Amino acid sequence: MKPNIHPDYQKVVFMDTNSGFKFLTGSTKRSNETIDWEDGNTYPLIKVEISSDTHPFYTGVQKFTDKGGRVDRFLQKYNTKKNS
Repeated sequence: MKPNIHPDYQKVVFMDTNSGFKFLTGSTKRSNETIDWEDGNTYPLIKVEISSDTHPFYTGVQKFTDKGGRVDRFLQKYNTKKNS
């Protein structure tokens, strides 16, 4: 490999902002925030909105309900029925 062209690979902590679930892994991402981990070391903290802890594919639970399409919302808003 050529020197000085690859980003630094380091250990970082990813935190799911919806559930608070945290995990330590390696990454080239950078962050100004840090966190003290269970092993006593301080690592960069990267916040994510969804992880394996909250994603429906991994949990088997759909947390978001379907609000229906635009036509259904329009009909509900004006209290009318669909003619089909």
